[in-house]
Amino acid sequence: MARRNKKDKKMGPVLVLTLITLFIAVLSFVFSILEIEGSQTVIANGTLESSLMTVKNVLSIDGLRFFIGKAVSNLNMLEPLIYFIIALIGIGICEKSGFLKVLFTPLYKVKLNFVIFITIIVGMISSVMGNYSYVFLIPLIGILYKYIGKNPMLGILIMFLGISLGYGTGFIFNYNDHLIGMTAQSSAQLNVDPNYAYSLFSNIYISIISTILISIISTFIIDKFLVSKFSIRYATEEEELNVSAKALIAALLFGLAYIILIIYMILPIHAPMAGILLDHNAVRYMDQLLGNNAPFGNGLVLIITFLFIIFGYIYGKVSGNIKNGSEFSLGLSKNFENLGFLFVLTFFASQMLAILNWSNLGVVVATRLIEFMNGLQFSGIILIITFFIIVILMSILLPGTMDKWNLLYPTVIPLFMRSNITPGFTQFIFKVADGIGKCITPIFVYFIIMLAFLEKYKTDEKHPISVFGTLKLIWPTVFIIAGVWLLILILWYVIGLPIGIGTYITL
Repeated sequence: MARRNKKDKKMGPVLVLTLITLFIAVLSFVFSILEIEGSQTVIANGTLESSLMTVKNVLSIDGLRFFIGKAVSNLNMLEPLIYFIIALIGIGICEKSGFLKVLFTPLYKVKLNFVIFITIIVGMISSVMGNYSYVFLIPLIGILYKYIGKNPMLGILIMFLGISLGYGTGFIFNYNDHLIGMTAQSSAQLNVDPNYAYSLFSNIYISIISTILISIISTFIIDKFLVSKFSIRYATEEEELNVSAKALIAALLFGLAYIILIIYMILPIHAPMAGILLDHNAVRYMDQLLGNNAPFGNGLVLIITFLFIIFGYIYGKVSGNIKNGSEFSLGLSKNFENLGFLFVLTFFASQMLAILNWSNLGVVVATRLIEFMNGLQFSGIILIITFFIIVILMSILLPGTMDKWNLLYPTVIPLFMRSNITPGFTQFIFKVADGIGKCITPIFVYFIIMLAFLEKYKTDEKHPISVFGTLKLIWPTVFIIAGVWLLILILWYVIGLPIGIGTYITL
């Protein structure tokens, strides 16, 4: 294992991503030659429909044409890169103005254990923003740890774990919860119970309690297995910035006014300018707010970035840290310093992900795993454990939440209901396992982007950032927390506690 890790470090992330891409290509060739196929079941027009999914050979003329012809558009379609570029503009001016420094430095004397706990629980709660939580919190946590004299690399890894392990839990639901719930409802009504109705609060009790428990337990596990891998203290030369309570109050007041304006623009009421950020063609408010055509949902990264720009500009002008328009313009690029590696990594990642999607390899492997699970005829605790493991395995090649769920729900929901387990609990098991799966795969785009931020704060040239070296760092923590999650699920099932408002584990 040590020998592999040394090779990985010598190759670097770019070469590792290239080798993974080649591995996907070879695997697609093997699957194609052996004619390994999968059957995908969907709900269409109120009925179950199955279609045959085949693996397309990347090492073919069509594969070569795709690779060469789509290389540029593959990068253009990598949304996370665009999100990070927009977010870093706002975070940059906040850092340049001194706003983040005055906000974070009061935590300098706080004990590391408490900082870890706050990092974890903020990451878990941030699941309300979905993938946007990675976009804003990974850059911000690096800056926070830097200002309080702790290693930013440690903070970035902890935040990644917090967001991923808490993905789909937290204290409040997100839009994926809504989509998962509505699709689960359609499957339940079609196959088992025509009267089943999904509620957004069906998992609220187990979500809140498990979020708190996992945050506490994760703090001790991270302190035991991860903290010792880093030099805790971090020293860096930073320019002197004016500290101004008046500027802070002014920035917060302007920011509050902006937030109130945005809230007014998403209210479903009849008043001038009210509701202009909603999709009025949608029926449900969640779809109006966060659906595919909703201005608010599609523009959330821009909305939050504008908030950061307001904070940074007002604080900078009032404190005197930003003296003119030129300094403001340069400040917008502050957080791009030492991040050139981000663009290199995302280019290679975009090709890898595009080839994986084009080949259908992830989908075919996932459908075969689903068929395997359905054929076992397990129930109760054994079914829960099996489903938990299957979702994690699916995540290795298919880390996207809805990508997996859309393959699972038509058959898994009725399978669990016939085992007397409610769709609400089935969804929760899926979301927990999905979060764990995101932590163990190098295919997950936000893991790859995280590597660029680790590189930004790296101070030890003898220990370069690597793909499997980073995974090796976090795997002990992930596997232990996975065991804790599974124990919570089993105990909740055995005791029979309610999982939400008016909802239980069994039918």
